[in-house]
Amino acid sequence: MQFGVVFPQTQLGADPHVLRDFVQAVEGMGYHHLLAYDHVLGANPDRPGWDGRRPYTYNDMFHEPFTLFSWMAAFTRRIGFMTGVLILPQRQTALVAKQAAQVDLLSGGRLRLGIGVGWNEVEYTCLGEDFSTRGARVEEQMHILRQLWTRDLVNIRGRFDTIDDAGINPLPPQQPIPIWIGGTADVVLRRAARLSDGYIAGSGDPAKSKASIERYWQHAEDCGRREAIGLHARLVTESADESQWEGFVRGWGELGATEIAIYPHGEQLEDYLARLDRFRLMFGM
Repeated sequence: MQFGVVFPQTQLGADPHVLRDFVQAVEGMGYHHLLAYDHVLGANPDRPGWDGRRPYTYNDMFHEPFTLFSWMAAFTRRIGFMTGVLILPQRQTALVAKQAAQVDLLSGGRLRLGIGVGWNEVEYTCLGEDFSTRGARVEEQMHILRQLWTRDLVNIRGRFDTIDDAGINPLPPQQPIPIWIGGTADVVLRRAARLSDGYIAGSGDPAKSKASIERYWQHAEDCGRREAIGLHARLVTESADESQWEGFVRGWGELGATEIAIYPHGEQLEDYLARLDRFRLMFGM
């Protein structure tokens, strides 16, 4: 099992020196990858029709992941970068292909694109995309991305995108860049099993996640892809006492997890790093 770190961007702030120190320390501890969440726009929770239960608002800070990873690639050498998840259908497909290829190039092939369809209709409206067709569009986008990352010229006339004898240059070192899928609905589990390189699960108790993960693996078995794809889970240290860490990792391991990313919490940078260091020592990294 590989261990990564969730980048605590809504808590860590915007000081570039702090962000640099964090990722360099994480790489120095031997963690496998850094996972970053994604939101382009945060909505005002006082807007009409907003149910007030959405996880993020305009008050929450989100660094743009492609820009962030390109910058971090310049002062790291080994650690991988993973979006978890990039809201793909609210973006132009060819532009995502270009941006991801550039990050992969600048990092020496260290990018994984974790994607999802999102929940924030406000973002879709502001970015000029259709929230209601996001599920159908994301499957077409995955096909187009892989074409653009592996071919000099692409000809596609899809339902949502048309590429007429054109391509991106330079191509990424990874051809194609791995695509993982996050989400909770059964249609997402089926899509991940059928089309992705792995499924990004949530951060819940493995016992409570057992039924959905077993469905994911069964869908993968039905597609003949059980051995070809992975399973990624998250441990949120704010929700799990350190005495629970071993049980959490063991439980997800029994469900077939190939990776777990640690989401550290604290008041200052030193708190985050101390927690990650204790986890590293606990699991002999």
